[in-house]
This record gives sequence, C-alpha cells and structure tokens, in this order.
Amino acid sequence: MFEPVQFLCCLFLVKTEIMPNWLLPEHIADILPSEARKIEELRRLLLDNFRCYGYEMVMPPLLEYIESLLTGAGQDMDLRTFKLVDQISGRTMGVRADMTTQVARIDAHLLNRKSVTRLCYSGSVLHTRPSGLYAQREPLQIGGEIYGHAGLEADAEIQELVLASLALANISAVRLDLCHVGVLRALLEVDPAAKRCEAELFRLLESKDLPSLKELTRDFLPEIRQALLDLPDLYGDRSIIARARQILPQLKGIAIALDELSYLIDLAGDALITVDLADLRGYHYHSGVMFNAFVPGLANPVARGGRYDHVGEAFGRKRPATGFSLDLRELARLMPSAERTGAILAPWSSDPALRQKIIQLRAAGEVVIQNLPGHENEQDEFECNRSLAFKDGQWILNTVG
Repeated sequence: MFEPVQFLCCLFLVKTEIMPNWLLPEHIADILPSEARKIEELRRLLLDNFRCYGYEMVMPPLLEYIESLLTGAGQDMDLRTFKLVDQISGRTMGVRADMTTQVARIDAHLLNRKSVTRLCYSGSVLHTRPSGLYAQREPLQIGGEIYGHAGLEADAEIQELVLASLALANISAVRLDLCHVGVLRALLEVDPAAKRCEAELFRLLESKDLPSLKELTRDFLPEIRQALLDLPDLYGDRSIIARARQILPQLKGIAIALDELSYLIDLAGDALITVDLADLRGYHYHSGVMFNAFVPGLANPVARGGRYDHVGEAFGRKRPATGFSLDLRELARLMPSAERTGAILAPWSSDPALRQKIIQLRAAGEVVIQNLPGHENEQDEFECNRSLAFKDGQWILNTVG
C-alpha cells in the first residue's frame, strides 16, 4: 500500500510523463501568423495615431526591482506580479503586470520635464492569474499617458483617444463606463467608523453585495450609511448624475466629482455612456475619474483608464497624470481575419538577372517568395497570384491561374 504522500508523488510523475513537453501553461497561448499580422498592423495603426496627437513612445524594461515596479500600484498589482530573485544582486525582481507605473517613473526621473508630457507605449505584460473570464495571462498592452496637467482637459483628451483607437479598429458600438473615486472618499472623510472599514467597503461596493453592506454599515452615521447603500443603485445612463445630486449628501467632494463626470459625459458626444458610482476597480490606484470601455463580444473591458495623480508622488515627484491602456490581443479578436497578401512566386536560381529582378520587386514593396529546391511553399499569409518565369532571354511576371 502506498502512503498518501507517496501516491501523490507517483501520480505527479505519471502525469508529468504523459504531458506533452510542448504544452503551454494555462491562459498562455501562441499567436499564429494570420492573427499575429492582424495584431501587429493594429499596433502600428494605433501608435501612428498616438503620434498624431503628439505622444512620444517609450519602451520600459520587462523586469524591474520590485520596489520600483510596485511603487504606488496597490495591493492588487502586487498579487498579479510574478516575482523572482536576481542572480546578480540577490534582490527581488518582478515581471511587469502593467506598464503604467513604469512610464510614470520614466516621466518623473528620466525625462524630468516641467511642462506637459505625452507618452505612449506597447509591449507584453504578465499576470499571475487571468484578469477576467477568457482572459490571457500575457496581454499585449498599448496605451497613452499625459503628465503635468491637472485639469479635465487632459482627461477629455484621453477619453477622445480611447474612442478614436477603438474606431480605428472598426469598433463603433463602444460603451464607456464612468466612475469617480471622489464620491466614496468624500463619504469616508465624514465618518471615522466608515473610514476604518475602507477596504471592506470597497470590496462590498465593487461586488454590489447589499446584504453584507447593510450589516457592515449599521453603526455608521445615518446619512453616510444611506449614501453607501444608495451607491450600488446609482448605475445607468447620463441621468444618474442628476439623481446622485438629489440623493447623496451635499458634500464638496461629491459635488466636484459629479461636476467632473458631467463635463466628460458632455464631451463624449454620441458615445454610449453609463455611470456606475459603485464600480471601484482601481480605487486604490486612481485619484479622480475612472473609466472602462466595453465592446460587444468581450466579457472584460477592452480598455481601462483614469486619473492617478499620486503615483508620481510615490516616485518622489508629485505630478498630475491621466491615461489609459488596452489589450491588443483582446481587441484583435473582434476584428475580421486579415486578408491574404498577394505575392510573387519565383524559382530558385543563381542567375544574376533573376536576383536583380527580385531585388527590384522587393524594393517596390512586392512580396517575392522563392521556392527552395525540392520543396513547395505552404503558408497562410500569402496568395501567390503571380510568378516569375524565364522567357525570351528575360525574367517576366505572369499571372497565375
């Protein structure tokens, strides 16, 4: 008879033996040619559009010391970050789970500009667990940030850039969910008992767990308790702002938050806007307006963003900041498959005239694929609708079929 520990060890060894060595970890996937081209073309399109707005591209490293990587990022980011020991220094390092704090560090310490700075970025990030239903643990993140302007004009530009980016991906049915951390923080400032329960309140409001919320708030100030119980119901279209003004306490912080939300809603034009004053994802990270962009066909937000003025302070330089990021892999899933590119099939030959002809065609932007001796070409990306053939002493192009 096997002891329980021995049985588990044997089971593990058997499973290891039969598991294919090419199997990837859960929620980690390869990207094959046609999908990779679709993602890359979208990435170039979005980055070119960012540049039209004046955004400069930066490339943060994949690894950083954990103290720098998680500065100002909150507990949620800590849990999502893979950690390892640097064999050179012996210090703990992290694989980035988000690039926003890295870009904030670049703005604060490397560029150190006094004026407004617009930065953009693109690269892979890695999560310890998937962030949502069907999500991958290796998103391909792209985004833009504005540093140095505390006014709503910067938030409005980021909101416009998000909608423009999704429009470039031919996605028009976008729903922008808006929230503001100032509402909850204004309520907590009034009631010390509520302030002591901030973390639990945040969790219950985010999950809209009204029974538990009623139990937790029973010893709070009556006005604050009622406001906290009202927050989960303050969800809907633009009219929620007017309703919130009526039923929430007349506190300065709440008035400012609702004014800022109203301003951004007016600038969104015909975009579909919803307001959810209990949607507090990123509450500990953000300092003002927060938003999530949803599109049909995806269960998770395709883009997230908002204001995060305190992150620069964590790097020793207080500086207003707002921005957004989106997952290119998720966004590309909604787009039609990329069309096959027309290509020219050429034989393999050492003839200098053929080599010169191929060089000329490639310089003109044509795709020329040479058949290696003894092999046929097989690919998903190209359709060889023309060929090079030797006729009457020269290499000429023929239409195939």
